[in-house]
Amino acid sequence: MATEVLDEPELDHDAREATWTLNFGPQHPATHTTLRLVLELDGERIVKATPDIGYLHSGFEKLGEHLNFNQYVTIVDRKNYISPPMNEVAWHNAVETLLDVELTPRCQYIRVIIGELARISDHLLCTGAAALDLGAFTAFLFAFNLREQIYDVYEEMSGYRFHPGYTRVGGVLYDFNDRVLDRIRGVLKSFENVYGDMEKLLFKNRIFLDRLRGVGVLSKADAIACSCTGPIARASGVTNDLRKDQPYLAYPEFDFEVPYAVEGDCWARFAVRMEEMRQSSRILKQAIEKLPSGPVNAPIAEKFPLPDKATTYNSMEGLIQHFELIMPNRGVETPRDEVYAAIESPNGELGYYLVSDGSQTAWRVRTRPPSFVHFSVFPKVIKNHLLADIVAVLGSLSIIAAELDR
Repeated sequence: MATEVLDEPELDHDAREATWTLNFGPQHPATHTTLRLVLELDGERIVKATPDIGYLHSGFEKLGEHLNFNQYVTIVDRKNYISPPMNEVAWHNAVETLLDVELTPRCQYIRVIIGELARISDHLLCTGAAALDLGAFTAFLFAFNLREQIYDVYEEMSGYRFHPGYTRVGGVLYDFNDRVLDRIRGVLKSFENVYGDMEKLLFKNRIFLDRLRGVGVLSKADAIACSCTGPIARASGVTNDLRKDQPYLAYPEFDFEVPYAVEGDCWARFAVRMEEMRQSSRILKQAIEKLPSGPVNAPIAEKFPLPDKATTYNSMEGLIQHFELIMPNRGVETPRDEVYAAIESPNGELGYYLVSDGSQTAWRVRTRPPSFVHFSVFPKVIKNHLLADIVAVLGSLSIIAAELDR
């Protein structure tokens, strides 16, 4: 594979006559989402691949200009719908950067916990589905069984199983109770067994290894040039991780490592994600053990966080505060400013660019989603591979269509 980033030369007329065109997607069992690839094939060898997006356009960014900072959390949930709480943490991280809000220690720990649970959930789907696509069905069942337990945590902490909408400006919807913590401990206990089973099934599986090793190689230089982040960049030797390099929340207080590889192929991306799950489990154990006491909502002078239901229903002040924050054209003023803030999501740097006009609703919202960046490298890494390699490469990139068509 070439290591320099070059524009692919156009095929001449005679070469095009010898190729044939195949549509892969937008609805295909191995795409995992609604995206389309237009392939030019020479027999079964891929001469050119052209990504075609636009099949799941929901106007997510425009909705951010019509909903206030708390309401929009239900929309960001649905961008990367494999790990919704991570989107919430990213969005309110940007809002709190705009407002210069400092979270309480307990809230920071809670957001770390829900974020690392989301990372494990996302990687379980990616690694489990990668195994499924290549014929290892049992590993997929092990992975999804544990994901159900993580959904149980979401349901216990928020009342919602799939899209919890849990974070708020300066805090979270509800504090953790003992039932939530018990369910998290149950996830951590099950994780060790699930990881061990997947390791036994896949790490020495000859067919699985042959389908991944040396396939879809992305060099370190290309990963940097293409702005890749997260496991895809780290599998190519780029060791950047925002939790370490631009620390946020309480991550500096935890002891964990950043896994990386140098091969840059599908196997390296799979192995990095597997090890990242172990590191997330390590962070979660520390967070549960050291979870601080105290309030979960920041004492913001302007009373930006919504009051809880008990306060709203039983006190005049709480009802007035709720009314002021919910009704359009009312409530607190925000700085007239623009910010960009990012976190380390399961797939890489997830950032929000936010422009404020002084109201509780953003004047402009833009997302920096990892999937959009990573899908652009697909034509380069798949060139000259066989048709059957598409599912291996596409699965290793973990593309989420709602991050493409936002």
